[in-house]
Amino acid sequence: MGRRLSANTLTLSEFMLRQQVLSLYKSFMKQINRTDSQRELRDWIRQDFEANRHHTQPETIKMHLTRGRTVLKQLETTMLLSSAAAEK
Repeated sequence: MGRRLSANTLTLSEFMLRQQVLSLYKSFMKQINRTDSQRELRDWIRQDFEANRHHTQPETIKMHLTRGRTVLKQLETTMLLSSAAAEK
């Protein structure tokens, strides 16, 4: 007798997208741990992820992942430049 999966079980592709989203979120959190304004940035990141939590279409999620990665790179660059300026 086979087991039936529950209605909210993720497919492999959904699981992979979810892992990518969680990885991006963790990357943001690691990056902001290096700043003085952690609270504001953490709140902003949480709000943005929560605001987009309802998306279920893979194409939409992929678009948001791409946008998020771009924002993360911009944040990393900004923090690198600000730390270099502070050292002068």
